[in-house]
Amino acid sequence: MNAEQKQQYKEKYANAKQHGVKFWPDIIYKDLLISFAIFILLVGLATFLGVASEPKADPSDSSYIPRPEWYFLFLFKFLAIYGQIPWLGKIEWLAATVVPAVGVLALFLVPFIDRSPFRHFSKRGAALAFMTVLVVTMVGLTLIANVPTTELSALQFISGLVLPALGMAAALLIPLFIKKDTNRALAWMTGVTSALILGLAVAVLVLSPPAAAAEEAQVAATLPEQILAGQDLYSVHCVECHGAEGEGGEIKGVEGLEGVILDPINARDVMYTFTDETLYNIIAYGQPDLGMTPFGLAYGGTLGPGEMENMVTFMRYTWDDRAELPAEVTAASAMPTLAESETPSYEVHIQPIIKRYCISCHREGKTNNNYIMDTYENVINGGDNAPNLIAGDLTCNTIRMLNREDLGDIGSAMPPTKALKAELVDVWVRWVLAGMPETAEDAAAAPSIAP
Repeated sequence: MNAEQKQQYKEKYANAKQHGVKFWPDIIYKDLLISFAIFILLVGLATFLGVASEPKADPSDSSYIPRPEWYFLFLFKFLAIYGQIPWLGKIEWLAATVVPAVGVLALFLVPFIDRSPFRHFSKRGAALAFMTVLVVTMVGLTLIANVPTTELSALQFISGLVLPALGMAAALLIPLFIKKDTNRALAWMTGVTSALILGLAVAVLVLSPPAAAAEEAQVAATLPEQILAGQDLYSVHCVECHGAEGEGGEIKGVEGLEGVILDPINARDVMYTFTDETLYNIIAYGQPDLGMTPFGLAYGGTLGPGEMENMVTFMRYTWDDRAELPAEVTAASAMPTLAESETPSYEVHIQPIIKRYCISCHREGKTNNNYIMDTYENVINGGDNAPNLIAGDLTCNTIRMLNREDLGDIGSAMPPTKALKAELVDVWVRWVLAGMPETAEDAAAAPSIAP
């Protein structure tokens, strides 16, 4: 700043000070107006956009992978990218100490670095260029935040670290070495650097394989999603004792509970008198005196709070006649029906039946003659007594047990607590007679089987 500029500045300052702007009410009025506008904006966002539903925090859930909010993603991605530099070693201390210290120091040095008295943007080319590159870098890092650094690592390193560093360094150095058309040079540098940063970020997104995106647990947000998620959990964890429809009865094949007779949990006596909190606590804590182990992660089980809440929601809307089950849930949870000339397939017809009535017992960790019904091949040829199903043979093990035959060591009538509905047994029979096609396409090519 030369002597003439200093004199002009002092004159403007003295003139502004003489006329002045009162702190009260002028400045306070402006602050209140802006604060109220921001408040209205936040209320609008909360009302019309809301916040995505997430399960309750569970300190005992060691499988939970924390994810930052979207506005912090660029920081975490920056940490991940420069963490790939081999000679840096452990980088936590850099992120927690050095980077913040450098940032604070830079703020203190700004008045000494940028000593221009002008406030108009046309006179602040270096500052604008520096901040533009910085903001574009933040956008680029946010875009590629969910792509692991192992995928296209060179492109990520260049777009997230090399180009931003060169661009910001150029924004500081250009005014020192280019005195003529400085703003034009800064504008060209900023435009090219920003385009390259964003272009490489988009290229990383497009070129990275779909599996490279970070996997996140899908949270059941809507009521239908919660009910269907709870139905799946109930099918896995509860059917072997309480039955597929919550009908109860004599427990068979469950160590320590063999022969115990359970009351129905789908009855009004339970649904009308047990609150959702009571049902949740029974699932979480179990009923040790009655032989029911805890299911809550905090008490040694395998289910988190959100999963147990989904199970309660399923029970309430399925068995409490005061709650109206959404139509989309009724359609999604219904067992596939067969037209008169339709041939069943494993994927469309058999798998949903297994999921609802069989998987609770026929999974890993259960006493089931090693018969795990998790895949097409295992359903047919898995376990100690394979083959379980033989194309065209209605005397095979599974069909006989579905028809309530006790085969001794091979297995008893299935399902053990309550016979499968006749129309569902018929689906199995027609599937076996048709040659047990796996997909709908296979079924369409198979010969039609009369019901």
